[in-house]
Amino acid sequence: MKCPFCGHPDTQVVDSRGADEGDFIRRRRRCGACDRRFTTYERPELTMPTVVKRNASRHEYDPAKLRASLSLALRKRPVSTEELDAVVLRIEDTLLTSGQREVSTETLGGLVMAELKKLDKVAYVRFASVYKSFEDIGEFVDAIREMQGPPVQRKS
Repeated sequence: MKCPFCGHPDTQVVDSRGADEGDFIRRRRRCGACDRRFTTYERPELTMPTVVKRNASRHEYDPAKLRASLSLALRKRPVSTEELDAVVLRIEDTLLTSGQREVSTETLGGLVMAELKKLDKVAYVRFASVYKSFEDIGEFVDAIREMQGPPVQRKS
């Protein structure tokens, strides 16, 4: 690392310590030329993948759009803000840990549907109706049947 005082290109690390529960590393450095000391902080650079739409256009990931889509599906449903926040965090964690530079809207929609399926079945059907572009009532019935699972056989 270059010395911020004299610009010398070579500095030596004299001490390294983890800080804030391991979120970053604090390093004390010494310049070999001017002998001055300074501190640097090293933390991971995590970037969300770019969202690739169906028409192949690329857009920066926008957490507000994700939250708005989820909020619309969950409108007037008994789901707390904390539960919504947790869903957003889980989806974002999945995107970050995927290591992908780009993610399709289909993949992102699939993550949303998986979370809604666990959280609220009505919201799942609402989101699916828009996401999958339902054209008729039969597609709604199919989505509801998918949520219900296999039919229960009754004894006569």
